[in-house]
Amino acid sequence: MKAYKVNVNGNVYEITLEVIDKADIKAPAAPAPAAAPAPAAAPAPAGAQTISAPMPGTILKVNVSNGQAVKKGDVLMILEAMKMENEILAPNDGTVSSVGVAQGASVEAGTVLCSLN
Repeated sequence: MKAYKVNVNGNVYEITLEVIDKADIKAPAAPAPAAAPAPAAAPAPAGAQTISAPMPGTILKVNVSNGQAVKKGDVLMILEAMKMENEILAPNDGTVSSVGVAQGASVEAGTVLCSLN
């Protein structure tokens, strides 16, 4: 074991590191198979306005369904990102033509959440 002092942004920390021999290092195990990608959402109907995730996160709640009329500013769904709940709002009046995600889904930035006609 070797002890070191580390200065991080003016704070001094004492750390201890263990020295190991290369003979003690085991070969890495085979990587786990990658998770299957999420199924692609149905394409938005022609002329529909798509509402996309502004950031990666998890869908906490879906407040709309296909065919539902919405007004500008209505909360379509709640997206949790970085432990904050973000309301995804309707940009204008319209009718929901498709919902591409479900509650609990993990989404990346740019994922189509729903579309409006």
